[in-house]
Amino acid sequence: MSAQGSASAKEQGKQNSPYAGRWIALLRGKIIAHGGTPEQARRAAQRSRHKEKPTITYMPLSDALIISPLLNKVLDALPAEQPLYLIGGAVRDALLGRVSHDLDFGLPRSETKDADPMRIARHIANEIGAAYYPLDSERGAARLVIIHDDGTRDILDFATFRGDSLEEDLRGRDFTLNAIALEVRTQQLYDPLSGASDLRAKVLRMCSPSSLSNDPIRILRAIRLAATFGFHILPETRQAMKAAAPELSSSSVERRRDELFRILGGAQPATAFRAIEMLGILPEVLPELPALKGVAQPTPHVDDVWSHTLNVLRHLEAILAALSPEYDESTASEFYNGLLVMRLGRYREKIGTHFAENLIPDRSLYSLLFFAALYHDVAKPLKSEVGENGRIRFWGHDEEGAQMAIARMRALHLSNDEIDRVQRVIRHHMRIHSMTNRLYGEQKQPSRRAIYRFFRDTREAGVDLVILSLADLRATYEHTLPEELWKTTLDVCRILLENYWERPEEVVKPPSLLDGHEVMDAFALTPSPLVGKLLEAIREAQAMGEISSKEEAFAFGRAWLDTQK
Repeated sequence: MSAQGSASAKEQGKQNSPYAGRWIALLRGKIIAHGGTPEQARRAAQRSRHKEKPTITYMPLSDALIISPLLNKVLDALPAEQPLYLIGGAVRDALLGRVSHDLDFGLPRSETKDADPMRIARHIANEIGAAYYPLDSERGAARLVIIHDDGTRDILDFATFRGDSLEEDLRGRDFTLNAIALEVRTQQLYDPLSGASDLRAKVLRMCSPSSLSNDPIRILRAIRLAATFGFHILPETRQAMKAAAPELSSSSVERRRDELFRILGGAQPATAFRAIEMLGILPEVLPELPALKGVAQPTPHVDDVWSHTLNVLRHLEAILAALSPEYDESTASEFYNGLLVMRLGRYREKIGTHFAENLIPDRSLYSLLFFAALYHDVAKPLKSEVGENGRIRFWGHDEEGAQMAIARMRALHLSNDEIDRVQRVIRHHMRIHSMTNRLYGEQKQPSRRAIYRFFRDTREAGVDLVILSLADLRATYEHTLPEELWKTTLDVCRILLENYWERPEEVVKPPSLLDGHEVMDAFALTPSPLVGKLLEAIREAQAMGEISSKEEAFAFGRAWLDTQK
């Protein structure tokens, strides 16, 4: 590229913003063609000026892309003259003004050992202090992981192009907005499928007619991307998603699970699941859920079970947004959420910290809560009964639903800790409603015994249950929700959270006054379930404020054992 051509390009860039980030063909100082790659610009120019040779140059973006600060460290560690391209999601996010923590790098194929991606990745790992993991030696793929002091992670993947060239690699990807590459040294974009244009137009387009049939898991990814960015899925892409849906079951359980929980932990999960249902994908993803459609519910419910479930997701998202540390007043502008913030807003930081913790690195408590919301009423079709008075009841749907959710979570290969957390939420999801109904209109508070037993049974999931119960109540009544019932429920939830975070040793989890050995020695007991029952009775008496010392515990124990004879 000549200096004169470069200067002309920069000048044109100021006057022709549509060409920013594109490759242009210049002839006598004028742009005669453009494209997403140098070759595209050259071919476009040849179609109109086939006898002339234009200058092909890159039109820089008006604003520099903001990418992970790790990119500079990678560049410093990269061997001289080694080409390296950032590809896919990280480039998409940079164009949207977002910083990604997952960086995918592509390298040209090479016969020399020094240019082997796995060797380069290992060298970079050593230079930047990252852990190195080989992924695929045949393809030449490796992963670097950096875990920061706050527990967050950056993941850097290195691999050779899929195909013989960068353009072939990009054309083989899922959607055009993910088929953009950035040469890391020059900051030049390569965009053969006009993904940047689709980003600006907010449309989701598959890269080729076979994109989804080649990898059906991309159906779920399309829904997630559309929900995350508010993009419109183009009709031909939507039709291809429907056609490829039956093949979803051929994808590995782990890949389906991971994409599912990204949807649940992302933006607008209710909208995403409406799309999953409309596209006919629901039976392939969570086969228990289609049975919820059309199942009638008695008043005060305003919807059938499936619509109610989706509305629980919608309200759950709004409630968590209103109570998030990054509080936005617009999320609480609605009347009921305004009362929510007034009653529970003081726990915003604690709620944020609670849901920021993960039981395992790759899935958030936030996404597990949304999964619990999806399954909280899953057993209602099985437990639906019509009484003599014509009223519909769902006796035992909470217990049965927990068992159904456990089976699905095991099929999805979730961890034991995750399964325990979700099943506690589903099993006890009627507790706060029952507590509120007993107190509604009586101006009373939950007893210390009720608070203790609630957290004894739910443990850390009690916080999850508080949030879910509020969303469940909103979705049950919608606009017919009585103001006093909402206030009573908020007060019950406030008292539960107050005891959990401000008085844990008094009511929620009193420190043990006696252990099993002391109980057996004092009362001549042998190891048996009776010992555990006695210890639990002592803990509950502590929570009630009835005992506070070892002497009182022994006295209580003797009296309690007398009642068991």
